[in-house]
Amino acid sequence: MKFTAQQIANALNGSVEGRPEVEVSTLSKIEEGKPGSISFLANPIYTKYIYDTKADIVVVNEDFKPEKPLTATLIRVKDAYLAFTSLLEIYQNSKQQKTGISPNAAVAPSAKIGEGVYIGDFVSIGENTTIGNNVKIYSNTSIGDNCKIGNDTTIYYGVKIYSETVIGNECILHGGSVIGADGFGFAPQQNTDFKKIPQIGNVILEDRVEVGANTTIDRATMGSTIIRKGVKLDNLIQIAHNVEIGENTVIASQSGVSGSTKLGKNCMVAGQVGFVGHIKIADGVKVMAQSGISKSFTKPDSLIGGSPATNLADHQRSLIYLRQIESMVKRITELENKLKEMRGE
Repeated sequence: MKFTAQQIANALNGSVEGRPEVEVSTLSKIEEGKPGSISFLANPIYTKYIYDTKADIVVVNEDFKPEKPLTATLIRVKDAYLAFTSLLEIYQNSKQQKTGISPNAAVAPSAKIGEGVYIGDFVSIGENTTIGNNVKIYSNTSIGDNCKIGNDTTIYYGVKIYSETVIGNECILHGGSVIGADGFGFAPQQNTDFKKIPQIGNVILEDRVEVGANTTIDRATMGSTIIRKGVKLDNLIQIAHNVEIGENTVIASQSGVSGSTKLGKNCMVAGQVGFVGHIKIADGVKVMAQSGISKSFTKPDSLIGGSPATNLADHQRSLIYLRQIESMVKRITELENKLKEMRGE
């Protein structure tokens, strides 16, 4: 499908500078631009590429001032990065217009399926499960009994959703994610064995949650594990039972949150961070990579890091001292030797 510069400008609330009739059918990076494509310039570091790019259209900020002649048609917008993000969404949505139910899918008779739904090969949908409108469920996905999936949600290949799970509108679950498996609950016995504690709760994902590939979210022992609206979870993350993650919090890959911990809203957690259980993290807290969070942090908008984690400034100061240990030991040894000489030892 082809679009003219004018059509794209209208969709982005921008203005055309150049040929409004020029058509494009694909997207490209500005440094790898090719004929028939549209690109964008938001980072000044890449400005040099706009003068030689082969892309026919480039989205730029309103205040961009070229220093050399251009061959590309420009679309000027308030924020080129956000505008191009919107364009990527439009492009992606145009590619995902599948509808219909595969004859190879197994849908329980009591399941309720909305309008405009796509259900791929070898999908399994359990009893009394409700699937909203315009939901896309790709092949080899399993959805248990008594689940509820909201409108416009996309569930990619091989996702496993256990019974009683509730998923909101406009969520995205990437391949291999597991939602609602049992929480890690075992009671020690006198013979050093462990007795499994039944996990009878569920998982709730509110609207616009995105779950990365091979990320796992465990069901609650009782009650619910809750992922609030707008949360973004990267690949390979473990969320344990009865955890609650606040609105619009983002967590990067290989992080883990232990049971019953509560993260506030608008938090940012870097990769490979570990949280112990039963603690609270305030709103807006930012956690540096590879931190170990062993206690609650109740001050909003804190910057924390290290293992065990502390205020980021204290952690950085500790690192400075750590690098000085060798020279400090050497100086102490020299002082001790001088004291021995003074004492005649």
